[in-house]
Amino acid sequence: MTDMNKINDEALNEVTGGKIKTIHNSDASYANIRSGAGLNTRVLFRMNNGQKVDTTGNHIRRDNIDWYEIYLDDDQYGWIAGHFIGY
Repeated sequence: MTDMNKINDEALNEVTGGKIKTIHNSDASYANIRSGAGLNTRVLFRMNNGQKVDTTGNHIRRDNIDWYEIYLDDDQYGWIAGHFIGY
């Protein structure tokens, strides 16, 4: 994971639907996928570093964090903090 490029703020603004991004958390081996955008929403599950996510293009800024909606298998959706996705 050390060779992964992190998305900077400018690039995060250009995340659009259908873009595959990679989970990367430098402080842990996973990132939480939440039911909604925000730190007070329910954690659905964790995804490990290196796993791929498919962004939908929906973006919300809440709790001073940029949140991005991702598409999961079986027609489910979740939210991830932008600082946990790389490319």
